[in-house]
Amino acid sequence: MAATSAQRYLAEFLGTFGLLVAVTGGALLSLNLPILDPISRVMLISFAIGAGLVGVIYAFGDLSGAHFNPAVTIAMWAAGRFKARDVVPYILAQLLGGIVGVAAIAGVAYGSSALWSSATGAGAALASQGYSGNGSPYTVGVGSVFLLEVVLTYFLVHVILFATRSDSSAKNLAPLGIGLTLLMINLLAIPVDGASVNPARSFAPALLSVAFAPDRWAIAQNWVFWVAPIVGGLLAAAVERALRPNAS
Repeated sequence: MAATSAQRYLAEFLGTFGLLVAVTGGALLSLNLPILDPISRVMLISFAIGAGLVGVIYAFGDLSGAHFNPAVTIAMWAAGRFKARDVVPYILAQLLGGIVGVAAIAGVAYGSSALWSSATGAGAALASQGYSGNGSPYTVGVGSVFLLEVVLTYFLVHVILFATRSDSSAKNLAPLGIGLTLLMINLLAIPVDGASVNPARSFAPALLSVAFAPDRWAIAQNWVFWVAPIVGGLLAAAVERALRPNAS
């Protein structure tokens, strides 16, 4: 029996919640670990989100399709594989799940005054993404960050669209391939802009940082992490349509 709309929306909420717990947990709870050098911390965060994504896809994929990302939902719709009426409810469920996930990890960090100070201090903004300027700790310009997010989101959504096609020989291994792709993306992009490729992943910490962090650069720069991933996802959808065996 197919899942109801409410069940699918709940699955998207829970899956995005789990994804944001994984990445924000790795990013925030490792801030004050003296045994981690910067390279090791990038690897920890990348493996946390890659493994977390594999888990939530296996858990919820049969219920909702396991989007957990507004860029994926919009790309699925553009590819003709998702109903228009579900786009907005999916995105709202993803955003809410992301906010609750970041809030949960922020609550854990709040239990340590030193960790909370690091998580909300100047430049931290609860592990938000960003680009150079406006108080952001990142040093790469907006144009480069925009291009990076378009390219990497294209690559992620390309893998998702092709690995989950009904005629894919690797369909059963799709969660592993998608998780490893996201791991690679984070290894590459965390040193540049914090690695987004997912508007829900960026919006949640940026929004909460308005309440808890001393500056506002994350929410002011958040537009990039909406527009660029959506553009990348739409490009992937166009390519997937063009390469279908039965395309006319």
